[in-house]
Amino acid sequence: MDIKKLQDKVKNFTREHKLNSPLEFGVLDLTSEVGEVSKEILKMTNYGNSPLVKNKEIESELGDTLYSLIVIANKLDINLENALNLVLEKYNKRLKKGSAGSEVDKL
Repeated sequence: MDIKKLQDKVKNFTREHKLNSPLEFGVLDLTSEVGEVSKEILKMTNYGNSPLVKNKEIESELGDTLYSLIVIANKLDINLENALNLVLEKYNKRLKKGSAGSEVDKL
């Protein structure tokens, strides 16, 4: 399924179930969901004491995070495929320049 179809699917779901909270709550929800992804990664590594072993909960937490992100994009009428393409272009330019700094800074 492409990103536009995912955005439409979430839009229809939120409309059907009357899930129309303000944008600010969507951002708080996304932040919470990213925290839950982090918590699962901590659990999967026994808080950094073991190699990562994927658990079944991580898929659900990533799904929650994606849903929350799509809700925000839909509220702002942002096409996530276009947004992702813009970011990939930006990252590609930075990587071609060979900018100094950490790997995160490069992206």
